[in-house]
Amino acid sequence: MTAAVLEPEVVYGSTTPRLWTRPLVEGPPGPCGCGCALTPETSYGFDVEEFARDTLRRPLDPWQRWAAIHGGELLPDGRPRFRILLLLIARQNGKTELLVILTLFWMFIECRRLVLGTSTNLTYAVESWNKAVDLVEASEALAEDIPPNGVRRTNGENELRTIYKARYRVAASNRKGGRSLTIDRLIADELREHHDFTAWSAAVPAMNAVWDAQAWAISNQGDDLSVVLDSLRKAALSFIETGEGDERLGLLEWSAPDGSKAADVRAIQAANPNLGYRLSLSSILGEARRAQAAGGEELAHYLTEILCMRVPMLDPAINADRWAACLDRGDLSDVRGRVALCFDVSLDGRHATLAAAAVLPDGRVRVEVVAAWDDMAVMRREMRGWVRRVGPRRIGWFPSGPAAAYAAVLTDNDQADWPPEGVEVEGIRAEVPAVCMGLAELVDAQQVAHSDDPLLNAQVPATEKLRQGDAWRFTRRGAGHCDATYATAGAAHLARTLPDDKPAPWFGVV
Repeated sequence: MTAAVLEPEVVYGSTTPRLWTRPLVEGPPGPCGCGCALTPETSYGFDVEEFARDTLRRPLDPWQRWAAIHGGELLPDGRPRFRILLLLIARQNGKTELLVILTLFWMFIECRRLVLGTSTNLTYAVESWNKAVDLVEASEALAEDIPPNGVRRTNGENELRTIYKARYRVAASNRKGGRSLTIDRLIADELREHHDFTAWSAAVPAMNAVWDAQAWAISNQGDDLSVVLDSLRKAALSFIETGEGDERLGLLEWSAPDGSKAADVRAIQAANPNLGYRLSLSSILGEARRAQAAGGEELAHYLTEILCMRVPMLDPAINADRWAACLDRGDLSDVRGRVALCFDVSLDGRHATLAAAAVLPDGRVRVEVVAAWDDMAVMRREMRGWVRRVGPRRIGWFPSGPAAAYAAVLTDNDQADWPPEGVEVEGIRAEVPAVCMGLAELVDAQQVAHSDDPLLNAQVPATEKLRQGDAWRFTRRGAGHCDATYATAGAAHLARTLPDDKPAPWFGVV
């Protein structure tokens, strides 16, 4: 007799976002269902719900209804309360469906003169446009409001028009998208991909001449490069927390709390409101466990796309969790005769690091920061003194990088005692990607020991990969530096390639 297979209990996502801007409307609870006072008189979202259900025959999912009602809040004069609404939600929860329904509502019910949909990839914007056209053509009530030439696909332009002069167009998110237009409703999809304000500044000011214009900016979370998203979110959170600032900038954010683990069911529920409706918990948990085990880039993408959490970068060079696990407080005194130093400078020339490394008896490589500078003149005065104090077997730098500009500090033999006896001074001429990837491999294998140095803890987990074919080297695309990461990788490389001959005399203590 075969045992019965028990179906797991259905787990539903949270209809209410974790972070959101409260309505200005006060009063007894309205029909929204969340306890707020919004009613059909104070939010056009109720009409969106009716339009989706009765005209399009596509009822809104619970979270879509909630978002439409709160995003559609109205001021007493009839304008949308939010001129700009930032909606953050994990992928595959139906945000494109909501945008298409809103677009058709604005066109056919509100008769807006121009709805512009933008995306960093024009193909994605066109897909939403095609979906809108399909819904219109499938509805007799809407199709009769389209003139004979109302669907236009020519010369790369996509436009849908009604007999009431309402238009829906799409454009790429760039410096041209929205310029020379007057926009009533703007959709900015994938806002996380706006790495500067060029596209935003092209489209949003095109709403200025429309007194009741509104922009919906929708995305999942991003990283340090998502500067527009970060700016809007920061301002919206400030208003939520203090009540001061722009009350017409709103935030609806379905996201996991900071620090959430990949497989935390409550975190998944918070970021995925369609869980239990259109999304399967078992599928997400399987992906979560794979990402957690893989770490690095795979985990970073999972956190941003499935848990809608902000991460510093999407392509980290070194696994932050593995780096933290390499903590082993100590010093280099027991291996002082096999210390190697490496010096590096940040790309902008504003920071420099001198790092030390030595191979321990158990085969691990201990790494430490010897000195760091944010004043290059001070660095020039102090560098040789630090080398004499440490007395390394070897000191190196990367001749192909920004440290080359300061190589003379180490290489000029302008003093009789330079370099110190027994100290080799050399440029690291090995393949730089191999040196960088070597440090990452050591960290992954837990073959690094560090003492929780604040500079390394700040730079190492924040360093990204700059891919070069099948290999990569370190970079930092956002604000900040990675010279300490480079110096550490270089020191580790020099320490691991030291010959096994008699160690040089020791001059100091690290």
